Amino acid sequence: MPRPVIGIIGNAHTINDQYSVQAVGLSNIEAVATLTGAIPLLVPAVPMVGAVADLICACDGFVFTGGRPNVHPSLYGHEVTEKHGAFDPDRDAVTLPLIRECVARGIPVFGICRGFQEFNVAFGGTLHPEIREIPGRINHRMPPDGTIEEKFEHRHTVRLSPGGQFTRILGAEEVMVNSLHGQGILDKGPRVVIEGYAPDTTPEAIVIEAAPGFAMAVQWHPEWNAANDPVSRPLFQAFGAAVGARAGH
Repeated sequence: MPRPVIGIIGNAHTINDQYSVQAVGLSNIEAVATLTGAIPLLVPAVPMVGAVADLICACDGFVFTGGRPNVHPSLYGHEVTEKHGAFDPDRDAVTLPLIRECVARGIPVFGICRGFQEFNVAFGGTLHPEIREIPGRINHRMPPDGTIEEKFEHRHTVRLSPGGQFTRILGAEEVMVNSLHGQGILDKGPRVVIEGYAPDTTPEAIVIEAAPGFAMAVQWHPEWNAANDPVSRPLFQAFGAAVGARAGH
């Protein structure tokens, strides 16, 4: 029996300021390949790839990756400001309907950073462009200096809901995570259940209420060093188990 396929949502990049490409970070590919039992497949975040139904036929689950461009604020009823940064409307056009349809059909989905924010917008929530400006919040952005390893180091705890899905998977009510994001959830969507908060009350872990399949997302980056991280490893393994079960493996 062939292995299941997990689609990893790509991001737009430009090589040498001239050549447009779609790319996925190697850490995302490695996490899927080593921990889920599935074949990782790059899914270009461009609408011309095909309809949502086509993507669902091609993949048994999806990882909605992080990315520098942000979800366009018009999609959650806000005006554009300089603080919102860059946008990728092609990715918005692919991911938001894909998330909703996957959840409706019980297809496993795992959101990371921007993917976490896409989950919230897909289900009616809003985002804040600079959560560090909210009174009492800390700066969650990527540290400007240091090696890539230092940028992805653990930076704060996340307190998880007792008895929630994350606590059951991780076997703990408090975990340590990295932090590399500027935006965050402002108002959660009606079906979005926040199961994890940073010490400054920033939402960090969510699930979709009444989802018939795996539908979980985190604001941090579990793909980094996933095989060796005590939080990342069980999350990807649980996601992979859900994908395999739905694919009949």
